[in-house]
Amino acid sequence: MSRTELDDNLIQRMAGGDGNAFGEFYDRTSAAVYGFALSILRNKEDAEDLMHDTYIRAYSGAVSYTPQGKPMAWLLTIVRNLCYNKLRAGTMSEDLADYEDPAGLDEFDATLDRIVLEKAMQILSFEERQIVMLHSLTGLKHREIAELLEIPLGTVVSKYNRSLKKIRRELEEEERGKEGSDHA
Repeated sequence: MSRTELDDNLIQRMAGGDGNAFGEFYDRTSAAVYGFALSILRNKEDAEDLMHDTYIRAYSGAVSYTPQGKPMAWLLTIVRNLCYNKLRAGTMSEDLADYEDPAGLDEFDATLDRIVLEKAMQILSFEERQIVMLHSLTGLKHREIAELLEIPLGTVVSKYNRSLKKIRRELEEEERGKEGSDHA
C-alpha cells in the first residue's frame, strides 16, 4: 500500500481505539491534508492549524464512518469543509509563508516540490490549485477529484493539464531569465 493509499479497515481500527491505526492514518495522509489545506487557505500557519482540527474531527468521526472504499475522499471532504468554514469566518492569518513538508521528504525532492508549490500558489487560480494539489499530493484520480470538488470530470482534466503547462512555462521563463543574466 502506498503512502497516501488508505483502506476502510484503517479507519475502522481507528474507531476501535487502535492508537497505531491513528498514527498510520496520520503518516499516510498528513502531506495530502496539509497540501490541500494550503491550496485553499494559502497560509502556512492556517493550514497547520486546520490540519490539527482535521485530525481531531477525523478521529472523533471515525466511529460514524460508513465504509465506501473512499477513505481519502472522506478525509479531504473534512479538510475542504473546515477550510471553507475558516474562510467564511474571516479568521485567516495575513502572510503567505513558505511551504514546509510535514512528512519529511528527502532534501532534493522537498526543494523541488517547494519550488513547484510556490509557483502553483502564485500563478494558479483557486480551483486549479486544488486540482493540482489533490492529484499530486494524494494520488487521487481525476474522477475522484471531480466527485470531491463537485465539478465535471472534463473540467478537472483540462484544468489539471493547463495548470501543469502554466507552471512549466513559468519555470522555463525563469530559467531562461537566469541564463540570460548569467551571460551578461
